[in-house]
Amino acid sequence: MAPSDQLIKSVEPLHVGQFMFVRVITDQGISGYGEAGIWGHITTAATAISRFAEYLVGKRAFDIEYHWNVMHRFSYFQGLAINAAISAIDIALWDIKGKALNVPIYQLLGGACRTKARVYGHIYEKTIEDVLSECKRKMDLGFTAFGHINPFLDEGTDQVYFKTHVKKMKEAEENVRRMRAVVGDKVDLLIELHRRLTPAEAITFCNNIKDTCPMFVEDPIRPESADAMARVADRLAVPIATGERFCTIYEFQALLSRDALEYARVDVAVCGGITGAKKVAAMAEAHNVQVVPHNPLSPLGLAACLQVAAAIPNFAIQEYSTGFEAGVFHSTIEHLGSNIVDHCPRVVDGFVDIPDGPGLGVNLLENAQSIRPPLVQPIKMRPHRDGFVVDQ
Repeated sequence: MAPSDQLIKSVEPLHVGQFMFVRVITDQGISGYGEAGIWGHITTAATAISRFAEYLVGKRAFDIEYHWNVMHRFSYFQGLAINAAISAIDIALWDIKGKALNVPIYQLLGGACRTKARVYGHIYEKTIEDVLSECKRKMDLGFTAFGHINPFLDEGTDQVYFKTHVKKMKEAEENVRRMRAVVGDKVDLLIELHRRLTPAEAITFCNNIKDTCPMFVEDPIRPESADAMARVADRLAVPIATGERFCTIYEFQALLSRDALEYARVDVAVCGGITGAKKVAAMAEAHNVQVVPHNPLSPLGLAACLQVAAAIPNFAIQEYSTGFEAGVFHSTIEHLGSNIVDHCPRVVDGFVDIPDGPGLGVNLLENAQSIRPPLVQPIKMRPHRDGFVVDQ
């Protein structure tokens, strides 16, 4: 039987720690792995994966684009939980195809544009002193860029929040200046605002830090409104990165057509898997916009991002998750989840090698669930002094 003739035998969600994976097995015994990126509502993705299994079992594993369209178009309903499940399955099917043909996925996407990918590490801390200390530590480890570096700090959700506008703006601005003073021109700062500001605040703050030369500011406002993001982008002197919460290619199209971003933060585990990410990258290329794949997930998600990064000309830099263990905002040295896979790309002088083994080049360990028992993040938001909630 030819590799292209194999059929899908089973589709199984795997809840491992704070991650949701899928394992797809074919009748020729090949296992493919994928990851769903909706970590806030992780069990809903598992339900959607099981639902799609009803359709997939017995179908040809190589018909990836066809299955992608059926899963998206069936019943007209989409959304983050459904599309995260589609993404995980899509990644797993690409993994199967690469393994069956004994090539890395990027060879099936047109071949390699690059063999290494520049990465940025996470800085998660509650005080500016700890942020600066972590900057020094990660510089010593060879990182040349820092992301999730939040000038408003990653304070706990149990602390009631209030600051005057001027204090909020000035303290965050001073924090960025202190970061820049520590790293000099050896490190790029990818400033994470995490949809925390109103448009008025975003315009004020971002223009105040333009002379510190951030590579970009990410999600300066909530990303739901393409028109609002475009309005902000038109008034900023620094580039905007956004898109990590987009689950369809059409949300990216709405921002690209409005000149609302310079860096597309496509989440391979949310926006349709490798198939969806390639579509977004092509649209971004046509608008001369760079791609920064989003991955606060495991090395399996990282591997999927790197396969795309290898095959597109407009790749800029890759997120390398060093923190967020069990949903806690604290920095680490190792990549999140590196103990549940057989290989995790290591950072050397700010770059990682793109896995060149068959498929993703990274596999989930058989005992992953015993290493990391299932974990669900509680629903909780930080309170404001006036009784409402704070986005952070």
